[in-house]
Amino acid sequence: MYSVFVVDDEPIVLEGIRSKIDWESSGFVFAGEAMDGEIALSMLHELKPDILITDIKMPFMDGLQLAAAVKRIQPWIKIIILSGHDEFDYAKKAISIGIEDYLLKPFTPAELLKSLNKAAGQIDKEREQLSDITKLKEELKSSETLKKKEFLSNLVHGAENMADVMQKSQELGLNLISRFYKVLISRIKSKTNNIQNQEEACSLLNSYSASWEQAVCFFHHSNLLVCIFKGSSRDELDESVFHAAETIAHIATKNDDCTTLTAIGKPVEHLSELNSSYDDAKHIIEAGGKEDKNRIINSEDLEGGLNSADEENTGLLDLKENDPLVDRLKYAGKNDISAIIDESMELIRNNPGQFNVFASYLLVDLIFAVSKLIEKLGGDIKKLKPEILQRKFVDDAVLDEKDFRQKLEQVLSFALEYRDSKMTGKYGDVILKAKRFIEEHYADQNTTLTTVAEVVALSPNHFSTIFSQECKTTFIEYLTNVRLENAKRLMRETDMKGYDIAYECGFSDPHYFSYIFKKNTGLSPREYKLSVEEGKGAV
Repeated sequence: MYSVFVVDDEPIVLEGIRSKIDWESSGFVFAGEAMDGEIALSMLHELKPDILITDIKMPFMDGLQLAAAVKRIQPWIKIIILSGHDEFDYAKKAISIGIEDYLLKPFTPAELLKSLNKAAGQIDKEREQLSDITKLKEELKSSETLKKKEFLSNLVHGAENMADVMQKSQELGLNLISRFYKVLISRIKSKTNNIQNQEEACSLLNSYSASWEQAVCFFHHSNLLVCIFKGSSRDELDESVFHAAETIAHIATKNDDCTTLTAIGKPVEHLSELNSSYDDAKHIIEAGGKEDKNRIINSEDLEGGLNSADEENTGLLDLKENDPLVDRLKYAGKNDISAIIDESMELIRNNPGQFNVFASYLLVDLIFAVSKLIEKLGGDIKKLKPEILQRKFVDDAVLDEKDFRQKLEQVLSFALEYRDSKMTGKYGDVILKAKRFIEEHYADQNTTLTTVAEVVALSPNHFSTIFSQECKTTFIEYLTNVRLENAKRLMRETDMKGYDIAYECGFSDPHYFSYIFKKNTGLSPREYKLSVEEGKGAV
């Protein structure tokens, strides 16, 4: 199935495309629509469709500007331009920047399907080429690639002679001159340990990352993508890095079997400091656990969110104790709890006849690590969980293997829940401010990811990542839900017409409102209104 997004400022065109194509039986999914390019861009940022259909002349941002922006930040999207006869020369200019096809208005559903199938064929061909594992392996083994990889690897590890860096980079055709730098590392994994799926995902990333102007990338080992990002300002750098992190997750997870853990190191101002940014990201990857879900972890977020109340404290990332278990607890997910317990049990089984001794040692070590973690987060273990500090807690835990596992799970769950509460707290004000703004401005059609990101003073990409991970839903899904809930409220409490409710709740087109309403509730607005009037308890 290929997802399709449509942009046109004429409601009748949107309605025609949406309703006159049998999407599912044709092998396509209607992903969404917008009535101008500016709003569409923020929606495309989150929905990431395979194909974009856009009118060439629209208010605010026209189709040509939209197409150029999309090709720059989401190059995999295939674009079909809609144009009138008097806009043909304009359409030809659009084709020159990488548009896949164009349709002259008026067009029939059959003509549109033909164009969509053409784009789908191009997607299939591209996917086949990009997933050519043999080609990837040959590229990675080529003399030039190996030289670049060796040079970049030495650079991020701090092993390159800085006096020769510029000369070597020029010889290798690498532009490393910039004001600020950040290192990003992405680990790509197959949930089922299917090496072919993993290699295909890495092949896709290898091809796409090579076109990123603001980054120099290489694969370290078979499934670790390392990228050195450049930026003339910190804001520009953040925007590039967070966009890339989301793009990596989108590309790699085209195969449902694959997941990505992306770690972002701190910003540095000199190439000689790249190793510190790399070490930040590497540290997160090493301690990131085995969770089978996509995560983006920014070291700056962690450092800011994991500081204690002591202003002199340099933060959890700078722990002097260098306790590997504490480091692991910083990044572990709840799905890693069983893995940590299994490792402890394995150590005990390797020492038969000494269960009590080794179990006591492991549990006390864990309690000590958790205590340090809580302290660095600004908490007091003596007040939060005093019972685990009692000798009786340990003595009772090592009576048998079942009790021991339960106690380990209890301590680990407490540690991760407390840590997560602090991380949520770091962005609690940001999320609260964003949600409050949405509640107050959901009726404004110009309320988008970009406008809300501006309100909370974050880049759109950074805000999108934070919102999705903290709220467990995308920005677009949340905004749409707020609008729909208010629409249902107006249907219950007023006699307003459906089209008036649509506009009142921020939808630009009543037909699109009806489509989204039924998609989310299973009822058309009219059916919902009737069920309320008949007292059937629709909610």
